Amino acid sequence: MSCDNPWHEVEKLVQELAWRDYWQQVWIVKGDAIHTDLKNPQKQISNFQIPQAVIEAATGIKAIDSAINDLYISGYMHNHMRMYVASICCNVAKSHWLEPSRWLYANLLDGDIASNQLSWQWIAGTFSSKKYYANQDNINHFFGNSQKETFLDMDYSLFDEIEIPEILCQSKSLEVNTHLPELKNPQQIENENSLIYNYYNLDPSWHKKGKYQRIFLLEPSKFKQHPVRSKCINFAIALSENIPDIKLYVGEFEELLNQISPEKIRFKEHPLNCNYKGVEEPRDWLSTVNGYFPSFFSFWKKCKKELMQ
Repeated sequence: MSCDNPWHEVEKLVQELAWRDYWQQVWIVKGDAIHTDLKNPQKQISNFQIPQAVIEAATGIKAIDSAINDLYISGYMHNHMRMYVASICCNVAKSHWLEPSRWLYANLLDGDIASNQLSWQWIAGTFSSKKYYANQDNINHFFGNSQKETFLDMDYSLFDEIEIPEILCQSKSLEVNTHLPELKNPQQIENENSLIYNYYNLDPSWHKKGKYQRIFLLEPSKFKQHPVRSKCINFAIALSENIPDIKLYVGEFEELLNQISPEKIRFKEHPLNCNYKGVEEPRDWLSTVNGYFPSFFSFWKKCKKELMQ
């Protein structure tokens, strides 16, 4: 990584990017365990669903409800707001973190499974030493509100003892089925040197000058496991159009092998690519630091040292 700006001007941005590298490194080492309580069991669980008031943007907290409605429209949510919503779900409504985390991922255009799952675990205290709370004053301060008399309008010392607010008592299960496009006239797949792109790799600079057949693969099995809304699929397809002559293929990787020999296939390393066959290439990372670190800041300390050189 190179940058012309002074380190003190870019450090915060680089650190935010490093968080995603860190979560991905945890995923590589821990595998499917990231979908379970990783370090500590979540305490005081009342249900394994999602508060209905959160899904319906009807918590009564103006900044929260506005952000959820914006999420449904835009596909984005401020990082602080993601923490606030997760805290309400896990630590106030006492829902187990997994189902609400899947709800958020399904609606995010920038959804990243490792970052999403492990951030929710950090909030819920299953990947951290304690639960994270945000009170109404905190939300007002960062989102320019002055709301009072909500279920978050209290001192932090009181959070561990509160009962579930009535407005959060009703919960429901996640209901998302990913609708992948049905290709009436699919493009012909040739048995030639090919690059396999997917929902989590649409790098337009990958072998940019090489002569390859470029295939954007959407595997139904992956989206059954990790569903997303249609707007997310449409967004990814639109992004893929930045890659000249890319071919959209809806089907399983194993089906591609009926048309392309494995030795002609190249793909990038990723935990969801375990079923791929061919030549695996490394992903791009901020630094060469890899492996499991018990905390982000132990990881960041080594990254920062390398990056500052």
